Amino acid sequence: MSAAPPDNDVLWARGIVKSHHGTPALRGVSLGVQVGEVLAVTGPRGSGKSTLLGCLSALLPVDEGEIWFNSSPVHTLGRTGRARLRRDRFGFVGSQPHLVPELTARENVALPLLLAGAGNKAAYTAADEWLERLDIADTRRLRPERLVQSQRQRIAVARALAPLPPVVFADDPTAPLHREAADQVLRILSSAARSHQLTLVLATHDPELARYADRSVALADGRLTPSAAPAATPGTGPVAVAAGTGSSAVPATPR
Repeated sequence: MSAAPPDNDVLWARGIVKSHHGTPALRGVSLGVQVGEVLAVTGPRGSGKSTLLGCLSALLPVDEGEIWFNSSPVHTLGRTGRARLRRDRFGFVGSQPHLVPELTARENVALPLLLAGAGNKAAYTAADEWLERLDIADTRRLRPERLVQSQRQRIAVARALAPLPPVVFADDPTAPLHREAADQVLRILSSAARSHQLTLVLATHDPELARYADRSVALADGRLTPSAAPAATPGTGPVAVAAGTGSSAVPATPR
């Protein structure tokens, strides 16, 4: 086993290999993500983006390779340890909101805080604050069936951000949205991550949305490929760098 990753890398992966039912999805991916960075993972559908986020977020075990979170190994954890890590340290937004239909918007946002042991007052206060920040405070007493898709997706974003996890993973969070709504959700998500010094790992098949990131890497056929750096939005973070050229890039393990 190699040495632990650099101190400024909240996530660090080396030589990740992952297959689904015998079909390769990741072929030796190595990557570092710095604390507070907004990283975009781009690539066409089927390139391995969702699998990469699944492995980094401890949702999927790797077949080969190493993953570290805050200098602690993730790849050696069993199912229970990975579930605890996701619950306590990670937030997640997918392409569908997956809200609990029986709960109101406010209750859906408060749910992860309550599951983590927060008191009712603290959980619901945080839920109200995030619904307000995401401009959907008027949905707080409504259930998902009474909301439009863009509102449900913003509630999912609020739910991921409310516990203030060190890392938020967003897997094509704007896939079902039209362009204006997609831009709004990405703008809110990236701005909230920066203002609270959270690390955001965003996967998207739309390279235009990578402009909200500090840095962009591209996947093709399960491998990282050189990617043009997106132009940094003024005032939103450090200048973007091309894949593999930043200080947190990790050399690929020879195979």
